[in-house]
Amino acid sequence: MTELYYFDNSATTLKKPLAVAEAVYRAIADGQLGNPARGSHTASLNALRLTESLRRKTAALFSVPDASNVAFTANATASLNLVLKGLLKPTDHIITTVTEHNAVLRPLYQLEEQGAALSFVGVDEFGTLLYPDFERLLRPDTRAVVVNHASNVTGNAADLERIGSYCRDHDLLFIVDASQSAGVLAIDMIGQHIDVLCFTGHKSLYGPQGTGGICLGDRPLVFVPVFTGGSGFHSFDKKYPAQMPTLFEAGTQNVHGLAGLSAGLDYIGQKGLAAIGRQLQELTLRFREQIKDIPGITIYGHFDESAARAPVVSVNLEGWDSGDLSDALFMDYGIAVRPGAHCAPLIHQAFGTEKIGMVRFSFSSFNTLEEIDYAAKALRSLAEEG
Repeated sequence: MTELYYFDNSATTLKKPLAVAEAVYRAIADGQLGNPARGSHTASLNALRLTESLRRKTAALFSVPDASNVAFTANATASLNLVLKGLLKPTDHIITTVTEHNAVLRPLYQLEEQGAALSFVGVDEFGTLLYPDFERLLRPDTRAVVVNHASNVTGNAADLERIGSYCRDHDLLFIVDASQSAGVLAIDMIGQHIDVLCFTGHKSLYGPQGTGGICLGDRPLVFVPVFTGGSGFHSFDKKYPAQMPTLFEAGTQNVHGLAGLSAGLDYIGQKGLAAIGRQLQELTLRFREQIKDIPGITIYGHFDESAARAPVVSVNLEGWDSGDLSDALFMDYGIAVRPGAHCAPLIHQAFGTEKIGMVRFSFSSFNTLEEIDYAAKALRSLAEEG
């Protein structure tokens, strides 16, 4: 095996734009980036300029009302923990969905142990959210709705505008996990009434691992800081500063990684988010079309040319455990995919795949139609082998 066919981009994009690697290298090799907001010397100011420039790019991508409402973290999991534990209270009722990743579920379960109440919006046989559940689950003590924009298992995208309008109508906080959608689907924090957006940098934003962030919308929110420490100013205060973006940026930032993330956002800007979305939709629908008639195959999710979705196709093949099928794809064909539960237990319970899991193919803008065809043929060949 000499070539790797990589279809595990929902876990992390393996291939990045060359400019991302160059930006990280230069950030270290040039010796020009110090600790942002920790001094008035050139190295500190250079780092500050880089992070502030990235804030503006991020704000533009997600329609954040103010660039100072963008804070950088290590990943989406860190972002979600900081938000959920810093914003929600043990007295709150929270509505979420069965499509969520453990990065949402486990912090919420911790809040539940402290007294918070959780309710879960279900899905239909295609994994599409049952939107009437939002109204049905509403209670007088409901405070927030937490939803992923796109499922990391099915690729189905939630209707953020619909959910956001529901949240505004009922004065609920709207918190969105954009791990699978940032860099793939259009996000408008103002138009979709999103109060908090959490994202990661290492997936479809093509940044390095160890980068992510939190964006706040246009409503004032009060957080209890989860992480505290050095902030670069107000050093004699016992309480950590509560203003953005310092609120979520205690300690030294991953400036070298953020330099790479900045280059990743430049790549998206140069290619165009809409163009990337069309390309990924073409790859996804082509793969699904080529495998849908394989004997014994089950494909999960809703597929419609007119519907926005993440570039994910999860399958099972009769007679195969998902782990065994994944191993065979890699060992025999050099195809990298993700088997198992994908850290999203409730959606597997909804589909009845807790024991067998699923095999997930997920694509990036660096995948080609030829790779898609190769993967479909490999899957067909394994099905014929039995």
